[in-house]
Amino acid sequence: MKKIITAVAFLSICFIAKSQDAPAAQAVQKGVPAAEDNLGMKELEYDFGRIPQGKPVTHIFTVENTGKDSLSISNVQASCGCTTPEWERNKAVAPGEKTKITVGYNAAAEGAFTKYITILYNGTLSKQVTIKGEVWKTPATSAPENKDLKALSED
Repeated sequence: MKKIITAVAFLSICFIAKSQDAPAAQAVQKGVPAAEDNLGMKELEYDFGRIPQGKPVTHIFTVENTGKDSLSISNVQASCGCTTPEWERNKAVAPGEKTKITVGYNAAAEGAFTKYITILYNGTLSKQVTIKGEVWKTPATSAPENKDLKALSED
């Protein structure tokens, strides 16, 4: 009986932790019908993979107005200063039109990263996209000289 209670408690904790950890990427502001959400995106997450330390990278998220009314992106906020979003400010996107949000990441710190970017649009709506990857440390010095290459060229 103790094993069953322990297993149920463990599964409950895992479920609660997972639900708190999941980003609100697909969620629009609560109480707003899905029909009013006119910001369509093909991707809500982008993985840079492994990138070298000290080399900034960018990715372009394409946004499409899937509704019948114009779409207005009022702000795009990054979760930290190492992530910089750029978009066309004060642009009304007509139904069926597309616009872009370019997200830059400064790969200064070594290790895995996950960053969230929140798109605020049409007054009270929001959507979240994610970038992630792993920054590998670049060597402090250049590669050592390979003396065997000189011996090969002398033959």
